[in-house]
Amino acid sequence: MSVSTSDNARQTLRAFLAKYSILLAFGAIVVFFATASPTFLTPTNLFNVLVNNVVMLAIVALGLTIVISSGGIDLSVGVSIDMASMIFVMLLAAGYSGFVGVGGGLAAALVVGALNAILITRLKISPFLATLGVLFIGQSTQQLATSGGQPIYLTSGYAGDQFNAIARTALLGIPTPVIVLILCAIAVYLLLHRSVFGRYVQAMGAQPGVAWHSGIRVPRELSLVYVGCALLAGITGILLSATVKSYVPLSGNAFLLDAIGATFIGTTLSRERKPTVAGTLLGVLLLAVVKNGLLLIGWNFYWQQVGIGLLVFLVLAASFGLRRASH
Repeated sequence: MSVSTSDNARQTLRAFLAKYSILLAFGAIVVFFATASPTFLTPTNLFNVLVNNVVMLAIVALGLTIVISSGGIDLSVGVSIDMASMIFVMLLAAGYSGFVGVGGGLAAALVVGALNAILITRLKISPFLATLGVLFIGQSTQQLATSGGQPIYLTSGYAGDQFNAIARTALLGIPTPVIVLILCAIAVYLLLHRSVFGRYVQAMGAQPGVAWHSGIRVPRELSLVYVGCALLAGITGILLSATVKSYVPLSGNAFLLDAIGATFIGTTLSRERKPTVAGTLLGVLLLAVVKNGLLLIGWNFYWQQVGIGLLVFLVLAASFGLRRASH
């Protein structure tokens, strides 16, 4: 009897550790960096982490949360970011208003999403290969449009005012980019976890064949998935350009791997190992804190990438290993 009780206790402990491994890892990392760097927990540093490291990556990761939930992948989110950024900056440089610039940038991102949707749903190309092809095409398009990859800078005058209106303003003390993230997170949560569309997405991700035979219009739903992901990436492109007051070709690619890593780290919060909005946001926060902490303690960029890679591996391995052991 005592042996059985002991076994049950160990299984319960393993299940608890598996489910909350990301929260435990986050707490341990915060304690470590708070001890190692006196500036880590200062309000200024935490504000910079939130606004500069979390917001844009989180919006991209929210788009990938939808895509991965459907059983797919989108390697072209960097292209959506860059195309939105490029068109946005070009329109402002041509003298158009900020509204026109934002609309044009988002439209460019939607074109990328629509192209992905056509390749995947009409031509039946696998999401990996389809979005990889769009990635290559998008990179070449940017280089052709910018004379080999020359940045476009807009630092003064009317265009500069439009940038500031997006990136430097606040509402009730909350920076505009943070408000945009909150709105995007609420929208994705409602769509993915509280709507018929979300149930269809989850069904396609779990059992694609069953979803098709149950009457779900899989091509239409998948098209919405990839267009929605591109739209969120386009929002990131606009925020990125407004923050740095320029367009830098191929800069969107820097978000891809971190966004994928954050989304999969977030799956550890789900018993079914599915992406969730809360898990993705926590995964983004974890990566941002690690990057910031490693920078503060003096690690160079290359060692930061090693540290982040090890973190992703350890969190996922610990969670899935403990989850298997608890069953």
